[in-house]
Amino acid sequence: MDIYDLFFYLSLGAGFLMAFNLGANDVANSMASAVGARAITVRQAVFIASILNFVGAVFMGSHVTATVSKGIINASAISDPKLMMIGMFAALLAAATWMLIATLTSLPVSSTHSIVGAIMGFGLVVGGPDVVNWLKLGGIVLSWVISPFFAATIAYCVFSHIRKYILYKKQFIQQAKRWAPIWAAFTVSLIALSFLYKTPAGKSLELHWLTALALAAGLSLLTWGVSRKLVGKMVMDEEEGAEGVERVFRRMQVGTSCYVALAQGANDVANAIGPVAVIYLIAKEQALFSQADIPTSMLVLGGVGIALGISILGHKVMATVGQKITTLTNTRGFAVDFGAASTVLVASNLGLPVSTTHAAVGGVVGVGLARGFKAVDFRVLLRIVSYWVATVPIAALTSIIFFVLLKWLCYS
Repeated sequence: MDIYDLFFYLSLGAGFLMAFNLGANDVANSMASAVGARAITVRQAVFIASILNFVGAVFMGSHVTATVSKGIINASAISDPKLMMIGMFAALLAAATWMLIATLTSLPVSSTHSIVGAIMGFGLVVGGPDVVNWLKLGGIVLSWVISPFFAATIAYCVFSHIRKYILYKKQFIQQAKRWAPIWAAFTVSLIALSFLYKTPAGKSLELHWLTALALAAGLSLLTWGVSRKLVGKMVMDEEEGAEGVERVFRRMQVGTSCYVALAQGANDVANAIGPVAVIYLIAKEQALFSQADIPTSMLVLGGVGIALGISILGHKVMATVGQKITTLTNTRGFAVDFGAASTVLVASNLGLPVSTTHAAVGGVVGVGLARGFKAVDFRVLLRIVSYWVATVPIAALTSIIFFVLLKWLCYS
């Protein structure tokens, strides 16, 4: 066994560890608001998210990871394939380590920012400051503001509308029957467009934007018609009270959470398995590539890692996002999910940097602020933001340490 084979086998373990932590931290956000609003239990959330993330990772995940360096460094400036292999392995270990620390302290961080920071770290050592795409890094810094701000604004507006036109009305059961089907139609339209424009499986269809809009509009009309009948059956008693309204939105909240879990599995598995595929190609061909094909077996490895991560440690981040920032109900939780999904869809298609983790937290803060500043625990929020800011530099520093040690062992 030569050094290339050794690093490939080690990278399988590191990739699995990264996928495990990705599931425990990043992906757990998909079910956080549903758990916090008591739409489902933690056990149900873990079961549902594990299955949906595995399905998303294996059957909807991308089989090609473009720009092996995540665009944060100029990979062509690194001429030695062995150095790139060692660097990608160090980056995997560093990102996985940081995400594990964040998970054990119950704080949400971005897996994308973790791996980008780690890749930047070894890139600085190999090629110096000139090899780093500082514009890309600036976009990451901007995402600390863009993602939560837009998600908070949308969630604030959605919950304020629900409160004003349903919960604050005298005949709020009648208002719920009127507005809930409309919000259900909006939600299905959002999910359809998100699937087509955000998941690798949807992008592979290559539908014209007019076709995509027509498909989303058709599904929305169908959903509106079906929802009118279902809501009428769900809420029969006009004297039932606010619980009847919450029960209607509980169904929609579970639906949006399930979609987010499925989409995150498809989109985020490359953060764990992409570097493994790069190392595999280098070990096989002993050359550098701008793109790396990801075998299905590696996607399965990533899917299993994500599912186990959610099952074993996912409850920690779910509790922080879903319960510790502000108190959630089903109407508030629905607003959170709608705000986060809308932000990810719109911002990413406008080319703006966006993080699903940051959007989810921003949505929770938005619905909290709709009830006043006292409804938000800013001490918890400050701890979360401090981890966001620390993610890139800590991942980079850890990656540098691992890279220097591994390079010394391999070249001495």
